[in-house]
Amino acid sequence: MISNELRSPFNRQPYHQPNYQQHSPYPPRQPVQEDTLKSGQIQIERKMFVLTLKENPRGRFLRISEENDSKRNSIIIPATGLADFKQLIGEMEKASNEIPAKSKPAGT
Repeated sequence: MISNELRSPFNRQPYHQPNYQQHSPYPPRQPVQEDTLKSGQIQIERKMFVLTLKENPRGRFLRISEENDSKRNSIIIPATGLADFKQLIGEMEKASNEIPAKSKPAGT
């Protein structure tokens, strides 16, 4: 038996077992209807980023996803924070251009 197959001291089964939801104290989440308003993608070096502006009953948001092989990682930014996010990205770009890069070690 491997460590993640041991019984939990909290009397819950590991998340990968099919009957996990039966032991959850919370009701299962219902899917939320999301409408895609605009989508675009960009490849930077070996990474593919997908930006999707969406809307659901709670409001508009930007989902930024990084896709590689079979994995997808996402962050979600509410539309109310997009201007601040853009400003911070601009500051990071400026810093990246102004701060000298550290020298790379020999042989790399």
